Amino acid sequence: MSFLKAEKRTFYRERITAKDLVSFPILIKETDLLIFADNQLKDEANNSVFNYRHQLEDYIIKFPHFLDSLIPLPLDESAPSIIQEMMRSAQLAQVGPMASVAGAIAEFVGKDLLKHTKQIVIENGGDIFIKIAKDLTIGVYAGNSPLSNTLGLKISPDITPVGVCTSSGTVGHSLSFGKSDAVTVIARSTPLADAAATSIGNLVKEKKDIESGLERAKSIRGIQGALIIVGDQFGAWGNVEIVSI
Repeated sequence: MSFLKAEKRTFYRERITAKDLVSFPILIKETDLLIFADNQLKDEANNSVFNYRHQLEDYIIKFPHFLDSLIPLPLDESAPSIIQEMMRSAQLAQVGPMASVAGAIAEFVGKDLLKHTKQIVIENGGDIFIKIAKDLTIGVYAGNSPLSNTLGLKISPDITPVGVCTSSGTVGHSLSFGKSDAVTVIARSTPLADAAATSIGNLVKEKKDIESGLERAKSIRGIQGALIIVGDQFGAWGNVEIVSI
């Protein structure tokens, strides 16, 4: 079963600086991860991805509306943990549960791998789960914006584990009702950051909407910070440390 879009792949990979960590890719169907860890964990990562994909695929077969819904669904307390977390994130951000799938896979796989490594960075199409011991800089890709790849987010160890997720209305083919070049959200929950980036991005159709997008970010419980880029303008709120790259 295909449930993840494959076009949102590698825009951020050149911009992640994770010194002293081993990097390796994981590609299973549409799931395309780049992982940084203290040591090589390809087998463990493969097993983890297979496990969570299997849970998602089985649930979608039983409840097809989980795949297509653009609105939150009631919490199913009998569902696997990854499904429940996606549902909770969707409810907080007021989007469909699949808006959080990339962040959910990144975080759940990352937490599995933390049994074998003290540090982990998992990038899943611009949605990133992070647990680090040293500062990490993540470049922000914003399509044709002149600010693309000129701004970075500095992530310090004390705020991790954390999710950093980006949605765009101008890059790739992922569903968005907005026109932002990039909406990047920081949250303790990576599925929530992913869902919130979509929710905020849906509101931002032009430069004047940056402020309303930031107000939307403030209203979503659990969000720590947000960065919005539209053309040559940007706005930020919360625990966001922006650096030039």
